Amino acid sequence: MSDFNPKQQINSVSSKIVAGLERISEAYKVLLWEKAKQLGLSPIQIQILIFVNYHAIDLCNVSHLAKEFNVTKPTISDAIRVLLKKGFILKAYPSTDSRSYAVQLTESGKEMVNETEHFAAPIKHQFETLSESNQNNLYKSIYQLIFKLNQVGILSVQRTCFGCRFYEKQGSQSYCNLLEQQLKESDIRIDCNEFELKAV
Repeated sequence: MSDFNPKQQINSVSSKIVAGLERISEAYKVLLWEKAKQLGLSPIQIQILIFVNYHAIDLCNVSHLAKEFNVTKPTISDAIRVLLKKGFILKAYPSTDSRSYAVQLTESGKEMVNETEHFAAPIKHQFETLSESNQNNLYKSIYQLIFKLNQVGILSVQRTCFGCRFYEKQGSQSYCNLLEQQLKESDIRIDCNEFELKAV
């Protein structure tokens, strides 16, 4: 029986969670589309601008962006072409291969990020009404789910502590060998700038 069948959800908490996450994903899409329509951009263009603003240039090329957002390279290339035309980004060539380029924000691109990056604020506000304990428990479930979805190939990119070469489990305690400190549950990161993939 489908997880989206209300009868299935009656006796299955996991089905209720799946249905609930689907509704939350709809909320993100609605908020992103509203912002996109206001500014004459597409949702993926907004996502690219925000991502480029906060990540290293070696992650800001067509190949990686396609993996990051689980879309095709032509979709990313089309979005980049529009952003270049609008003057929000420019091409950069971090390697000697002139065929391979990354993108960087222009000043107007940075201004556009300021206009768009808080599109999910209404959702964050609702999380902030939860107790600290409930927030921490929810966050733990989320970062574990992201890692597991990556492990089974559904999410192609993750930069959580669990997949990082600096992460170590010491008994029941998490430890970061880069920071040289133990990690509380709330210290575990979903998107770490120092992330380096653990060798298999």
